[in-house]
Amino acid sequence: MGDLLITESSGREVDGKHTGSIPTMAIVSARGGMTDLLVAVVDSALQDINQAEVELDRALEGQLSILNELAPSEITAPIEERMRKDAKDILSVVQSLRMIRSVPPSVMEVVTGFGEIWSAQTLYAYLKNKGVKTAWLDARDVLIVKSNSNAGLGDKGSASSTGGVVPLWVDTATKMEEWWNTEGKKEGVNEVKDDGSLPDEGDDSAPIVIATGFVATSSEGVPTTLKRSGSDYSATIFAKLVGSARVTMWKNTDGVYTADPRRVPEAFSISSLKYDEAMELAYFGAQVLHPSAMVPCIDSNIPVYVRNIFNPAFEGTVIQGRCASLSEANQEGKVTNWRSNKGVVPIKGITSVDAVSLLTLEGASVIGGAEVAERFMGAMADANIDVLIITQASSESSITVVVPESQGKAALEALRSTFELELSRSNVNSISLTDSPMAIVAIIGEGMAMQSGVSASFMSSLAKANVNIRVIAQGSSERQVAVVVEANDASRALRAAHMAFTLSQTMVSVAILGGTGKLGSALIRQIHSQKENLTRNLNFGVCVNTIASSNKMFMASCLVDFDDIDGLLDSDDAQDLDMDALQASLEADVNPHRIVIDCTNDDKVADQYEKWMDAGVNVISPGRQAAAGPMERYQAIQRAHRVNSVEWQYESTVGSALPIVSTLRDLVQTGDEVQSIRGCLSGTMAYVFRNMGENDMSFSEAVKQAIGQDFTENDMREDLSGLDAARKIVILARELGMNVSMEDVEVESILPDEILNKEYGVEGDDMNAAILEDIMSLDAPLMKRYEEAAAEGKKLRYKFVIDVVNNKCKCSLEAVDNLDPLFRLRENENLVAFETSRYTTSPLIVKGAAAGPDLAASGMFADLLRLGRAFVGSQS
Repeated sequence: MGDLLITESSGREVDGKHTGSIPTMAIVSARGGMTDLLVAVVDSALQDINQAEVELDRALEGQLSILNELAPSEITAPIEERMRKDAKDILSVVQSLRMIRSVPPSVMEVVTGFGEIWSAQTLYAYLKNKGVKTAWLDARDVLIVKSNSNAGLGDKGSASSTGGVVPLWVDTATKMEEWWNTEGKKEGVNEVKDDGSLPDEGDDSAPIVIATGFVATSSEGVPTTLKRSGSDYSATIFAKLVGSARVTMWKNTDGVYTADPRRVPEAFSISSLKYDEAMELAYFGAQVLHPSAMVPCIDSNIPVYVRNIFNPAFEGTVIQGRCASLSEANQEGKVTNWRSNKGVVPIKGITSVDAVSLLTLEGASVIGGAEVAERFMGAMADANIDVLIITQASSESSITVVVPESQGKAALEALRSTFELELSRSNVNSISLTDSPMAIVAIIGEGMAMQSGVSASFMSSLAKANVNIRVIAQGSSERQVAVVVEANDASRALRAAHMAFTLSQTMVSVAILGGTGKLGSALIRQIHSQKENLTRNLNFGVCVNTIASSNKMFMASCLVDFDDIDGLLDSDDAQDLDMDALQASLEADVNPHRIVIDCTNDDKVADQYEKWMDAGVNVISPGRQAAAGPMERYQAIQRAHRVNSVEWQYESTVGSALPIVSTLRDLVQTGDEVQSIRGCLSGTMAYVFRNMGENDMSFSEAVKQAIGQDFTENDMREDLSGLDAARKIVILARELGMNVSMEDVEVESILPDEILNKEYGVEGDDMNAAILEDIMSLDAPLMKRYEEAAAEGKKLRYKFVIDVVNNKCKCSLEAVDNLDPLFRLRENENLVAFETSRYTTSPLIVKGAAAGPDLAASGMFADLLRLGRAFVGSQS
């Protein structure tokens, strides 16, 4: 942090010109975890003062260790002495707590404030050691505030933790001026001479004043705080005091995000906000900001930058300017639907407040609405309850308020006490507090005013995500709409709303079937490794929301961790594979860009394609059951593909990642007449007959090696029987408009019927081992064919031919000479030669590696990229 301050104070580039050195004031927070350590000191003192002393020593020694690493003893010695004295003072204060058996709020605030005091002196020591003109300012000596003495420190992460703290500007300005003219001059940061003149030119370095954040002094002279995360508030208060040109809040995130990135992975940094928007976001739980932090900057229009201390090159978020009032928005024009303004998103962010409760008073119509509301809110005020949201049903004079969960029981007791007589007379039906955790989810943005459909989009997204809404409230300024949901549903609600308003880059919702197989696993690895590249270069993201095995499926809003797919499918959250449930999930998905990737090669899954497409879902299928299956089903899928304007991508069904299907489509669509297609479409067959005979390798040994390379299907008989090649032939033939099914292909099987039809009673590796033992009987006859071909200078290749002119398709083991392109086929390659009316003298050849799950997965990934690019284009 010290080096960053030095860099920042040395000046910055503005319009290509260097500004020169910039006098800087740095407001510091406690080191990470220090406030919690000091809270533990206070809490421990209630039970065991010795334990409190242990906790205090841990906090102090941790700070001193950092201090002594940053500066030599001649600088740190007086600071260490002050810190140790502070620790003794803290221990003296907390020793009395066990006697009174409680912790007064003032004690907690006094003790926890030392984290910032120690942090400021540590940074001061570092800068002093670097030769920087610097001084440290204890804000308790300067910042005077009006505060509720009973408010306490506030709940960690609470949006309601401001405690009503208000700076007393006149008193504070006076104190600030006194410090500047005494300590400032003593430390050399105030170089203005007594006559008001500036120092002589020469040293152009700018001073850096280090001030403690979080802490202040009450108007009664009692040390207090600005409550949890109050250092932001300190920064903007001091910015107003000294007339700062800007405020930079250094955080550990790249500015203010559209949503909490821990809960919404596709959230991103917002480039700019208005003060009002920032305050709404902070109030509704955006922990990167303090709820009151914007207020001091508004009058002077001081811009507030929120930047990442770990990524200082990133511009972050700038907060400046006021939103138009509702009356001003009404004067500017008529109401329009937000979706009609393409490219303009009406909201800036989606945020949440966790750990809240609903307090409801029902059926007070006898009393009258106005009196009920007055007494209800009076009871909350008297009990110092922070009311976050209020809704009222006038017909029954019923009221519901949202309060912090930690204040729920106190609020309930206050209300029961206030309406005790009415409850006894049944003039009030009931007063209740929710017993399950709740959360507020809010959408916020200036663009919501005078834009219809915003609330509808928000509510619809939650409904489709199956999130039940307990309370709905819209701010009168039309800058926010908030709902209360079950806490367990909060993350799902945030993700659903974020996707509904397309706040991030184009998102593609993906369901992967067969995700635990070799092919599915390879695809998941590739998607995961390329996520950043897709976002950066193609402006779309992949949200995998369903992964299924052969019997289980796991559904989520958007999976983030792909390291343990098997663990997800074995977890309690997984469910049995249910095509009806999957269909319902696909239809409920709020994302218009939905894709199912079917890695199963399962005929029953192929039966679902038409339904998926009718629901507007795109399909990618490396499996060949649909494209080479029954003609009636194939035609129905093609019809659904056209009618519903969705895509059916199956490039990887033939040749893995090779552009075989797309090349054929290009030939046909450009008017070329394909006369024949020939080549080899089986990576397994290519490997086996490329290696058989080399160094006397037998057929069975070559097959064994192909299995070891992951080139074969799960059941190797599909490869060795020619069945897999025949399916690919049917797919290509149908692309040509030929009315061809599997039974129309003439297939030479390498395997005899007794092996092909044998029931082995085992699966996986055990079945392959049994088949390998059986096919040893084929070693001798196949070696004989190999030797006969070799004697003629030929090689064995498993070759296919599609004769378009004669409407014939076949695949068989043939001996090819050196004029055939297959003669030089390598061990993991596919080769397809197109003979057309244009390619007459020499065929168009597509050739390349095509065996193994990684290559097949890359073909599927390429299909996914094609769809993603199309989606991005449709949104721009």
